Amino acid sequence: MATVLVIAEQAGGKVKKASLAAITAGQQLAKGGAMHIGVLGENPADAAASLLGYGAAKVHAAAHAGLAHYLAEPFAKVVADLAKANGATHVVLPATAQGKDVAPRIAARLGAGMASDISAVVDDKTFKRPMWAGNVVGAVEITTAVKVVTVRVSEFAAAAAGAAAGEVAKFAADPGTPKAKFIKFEEVKSARPELTEASIIVSGGRGTKSKEGYKATVEPLADLLGAAVGATRAIVDDGWVPNDWQVGQTGKVVAPQLYFALGISGAIQHVAGMKGSKTIVAINKDPDAPIFQVADYGLVADLAKAVPELMEEIKKVKG
Repeated sequence: MATVLVIAEQAGGKVKKASLAAITAGQQLAKGGAMHIGVLGENPADAAASLLGYGAAKVHAAAHAGLAHYLAEPFAKVVADLAKANGATHVVLPATAQGKDVAPRIAARLGAGMASDISAVVDDKTFKRPMWAGNVVGAVEITTAVKVVTVRVSEFAAAAAGAAAGEVAKFAADPGTPKAKFIKFEEVKSARPELTEASIIVSGGRGTKSKEGYKATVEPLADLLGAAVGATRAIVDDGWVPNDWQVGQTGKVVAPQLYFALGISGAIQHVAGMKGSKTIVAINKDPDAPIFQVADYGLVADLAKAVPELMEEIKKVKG
């Protein structure tokens, strides 16, 4: 029977939304077996306590001053130690920037095979994962005794609390002596929600015409809706917006409740990062734009006219 260890990400004592998708995958893998959840940090007690009720036999709080800030080397060591201590057959992480960074190192320490960015669990050793920008879905089998997977957050529903409570257990974390050290973290502060955490995202592409055009259409609509802002790789490469706003295969993969695609043609690279959105609204003046093939609602119109009119109607509804 499987013993699954899910590694949850936390910041400031709060568990990140992406971790709930990893827990869902962990629950699927642990059927008939046991699921454990691990949380790392300088003091992850609050985050660990918040994960009680998600079906884990134990939630392990791995606390150490050396885990105050994320570094791949110490985090990989502690996760591998935790997996060994609990006899884990599977280690599951969300396919976030952190998860993608640390998972291969965990697999190397455990002598484990790894499947990245999985979109479905077939059985305890077989997983589906998108390839070629999502145009192909492959089934991969991991043949090692221990298996490591990262979970595509947009393909798994967020786990809901309500299962048996379990217990929080302290884990004596030893991060070792890493060759790298944390210097500083320069956080991009914004009143808007993070792309991967937002329930509404307003994205813009080349159809916004310029950096000024993006600011005049995408950002006001996002602020009115309390949404995050996103962008295509093309305008990130052109320097219109920061690269942490990029949605797509080489950017962030998102699956909000509502996704606005403004002036976005619908290139495969971008669609691969947002096609899991629950409702997609596209506005583009080109009636043949590929984005309309994945959109739930499409409007062929000039953004400069359509977006202000849309905002006026939203204001009326909001009163």
